[in-house]
Amino acid sequence: MNLRGKQKRFLRAQAHNFHPMFSVGKNGLTTNWLKQLSGALDNHELIKINIQQNSDVETSDVRSFIEDQTDIQVVQIIGRVLVLFKVSQFEDKREISDQVRAI
Repeated sequence: MNLRGKQKRFLRAQAHNFHPMFSVGKNGLTTNWLKQLSGALDNHELIKINIQQNSDVETSDVRSFIEDQTDIQVVQIIGRVLVLFKVSQFEDKREISDQVRAI
């Protein structure tokens, strides 16, 4: 699903009060971390991740790594925090994506 401006604004508003669920640490970006992230997004559809201070990667590196290897979309970047969205593969967990489609 390609997101339009209104849909991204809706998702940013939904994620405003979320706390980061995942973080990128000194181990950097791995395929195992990406699999766990994708699994979490199948359950939640919208999450925040944090890049720790001791990490060697930049936000642009994380964004390109995630978007190039998965169908996860980066909705917003604020400092070292990224908001991510992915339509769940489970139909009973698609509450947010159903609302996004309606916009």
